[in-house]
Amino acid sequence: QVQLVESGGGLVQPGGSLRLSCAASGSIQSISTMGWYRQAPGKQRELVADITSGGSTNYADLVKGRFTISRDDAKNTVYLQMNSLKFEDTAVYFCNVRGRKDLFSTFESWGQGTQVTVSS
Repeated sequence: QVQLVESGGGLVQPGGSLRLSCAASGSIQSISTMGWYRQAPGKQRELVADITSGGSTNYADLVKGRFTISRDDAKNTVYLQMNSLKFEDTAVYFCNVRGRKDLFSTFESWGQGTQVTVSS
């Protein structure tokens, strides 16, 4: 089992910043892609950003230039720095981690979700 623990969500005013963290633990041999998704009420879950083991990043158009994803492989942790937050960034943010448990099995795990609310 691979567990993900998220932190850092909360209430912030428009234009403000938040930093999300997601730490993975458990049966992990290696981690490939780490990412953040979000789901707003009444909408489907969407990719916000992800980062490969080689450090390549991918961002949704709506967050480019405002959000930055990074990872600390020594801590099996992925971060999402969110700046210039807008009302439409309000959602539950989910961490996603994919990798290998051992030579024979892979895993994909989701965090429990953390609420980000942008409101004045």
